[in-house]
Amino acid sequence: MTPGLLMLLDALVRSTALLVAGLAAVVLLRRRSSALRHWLLAASIAAAALAAPLAWVLPEWSIATVKTPEVFTLDATPSPAPAVPPETAGVAPAAPARPLPLGLLWLLGVAAGGAAFLLQIVRLARISRRAQPISDERWLRTVEEVRGRYGIRHSIPVLQTRSRDLLATLGLIRPRILVPAGATRWTDERIRVVVCHELAHVRRRDWAIQIAADIVRRVYWFQPLMWIACRQLRRESEHACDDVVLGTGVAAEAYAGHLLQLARAGRSNYGWAPAVPMARPSTLERRIAAMFNSARNRRALSQRALIVSSILLVAATVTAAALHSEQNRSARLVGTIYDGSGGVLPGVEVTLTGADGAKATTTTDAAGKFQFPATAGGKYVLAASLPGFNAFRDEFEMKAAGDWDRAITLTVGKLQENISVRAKREPATQATPGTPKPAPVRVGGNIKAPMKLVTVNPVYPASMRAAGRTGVVPIEALIGVDGNVVFARVLSASVHPDFADAALEAVRQWKFSPTLLNGKPVEVLMGVTVDFSLE
Repeated sequence: MTPGLLMLLDALVRSTALLVAGLAAVVLLRRRSSALRHWLLAASIAAAALAAPLAWVLPEWSIATVKTPEVFTLDATPSPAPAVPPETAGVAPAAPARPLPLGLLWLLGVAAGGAAFLLQIVRLARISRRAQPISDERWLRTVEEVRGRYGIRHSIPVLQTRSRDLLATLGLIRPRILVPAGATRWTDERIRVVVCHELAHVRRRDWAIQIAADIVRRVYWFQPLMWIACRQLRRESEHACDDVVLGTGVAAEAYAGHLLQLARAGRSNYGWAPAVPMARPSTLERRIAAMFNSARNRRALSQRALIVSSILLVAATVTAAALHSEQNRSARLVGTIYDGSGGVLPGVEVTLTGADGAKATTTTDAAGKFQFPATAGGKYVLAASLPGFNAFRDEFEMKAAGDWDRAITLTVGKLQENISVRAKREPATQATPGTPKPAPVRVGGNIKAPMKLVTVNPVYPASMRAAGRTGVVPIEALIGVDGNVVFARVLSASVHPDFADAALEAVRQWKFSPTLLNGKPVEVLMGVTVDFSLE
């Protein structure tokens, strides 16, 4: 299971839990007011959108789950990788055709939804920009009266568009009402009904809530419950505004009659518009039925209900973001191993060790990839080795989705050479000890080891020989891409300076053929041990 799929599934599971809770609360509270249900839906959508991002920053709360038989035992022996000829090692093979990554697919969906949303905003802004302010005294007087009654402090302009059926409210900082052409010929009663309804949207800030929900829906386009919740949010918004209008004293029969006439006059549903239309035909039947329901709760959202529901939703959001199931956090541990030049490395032995000490071993395939069976989250040690390269060892903990995909780069191994320098002891003579042979260099199929072209033997310091002293000088040298020794240094502080100077003077004059990694010269470290002894 890829990290992209894990992240999408994680967001899907968390958002589903919160949206199901919100939609269930709406059903259970069907006898309460639409204003309360609208708030619960809006808060549930916000909680569902924030649950997955909050999971990245909140501490994890593990929950107990029913244990199932382990899907991964570290002592399992996976199938060996196919043998790879040494000459092909380190060479990146031709990439096979792969399906579109889920992360990219999600981004394409978000980009398509975002482009459509921006197009709608531009289209509505153009309609609003071409509209003309209404100067009819009846409209202005009614707007001022209702605005004062609703407690709206800022002025609300009414703009007459060229459309014959667009009637909607939009805007947060400077809200405005868009009315169709011919609205100046409406009766006083219809003007009052329309103004009461549209200013109810302004007072409730429905446009901002609906726009925010629409943006979340386009980000969570893969979540079907988000579409359902946003559609229900729009419906509850209209019901809540209808309740406000009826609360001003408008008769239900007159209100329903005006809505029917406005819907009948409209030619389009304006479902594309990022605004809050008043007479949407798709919701008209339910709204009229609710208007004539005398038992319906039409109360506004109380402060007590707002505080209690907010506390519950915050608690639910934090819980959904922090809870993790150990059983769900398991996936195939996969990865790719590269060398320093970026080529993949087949035939690398990879070992995974769990916290309990159990191990599993696998080998990279021809594409340099390895994988272990479904592995639960936790602490592990990952090791990799290949002749000619330095061994790799990494202690890590798998928690986030990306932890199940590893990328490893092996560095070229270190050369080692031992030199023994002998001289006659004065005056006694001792048996000649055996000369240690240089340690062989293990080189992988994609490394060409350097060859020594110029060698200079160290000279036994006369002062040390006269004093009858012996010593061992450990040196680390760096062979450059041209084969020359770039620098050399003594690794021990307990070496006499005369021995150190003699050993370094000789090593710095050595020359090698370039070390080749995939045909390109690279720098390589070399360890040298110079043994000064007397016979």
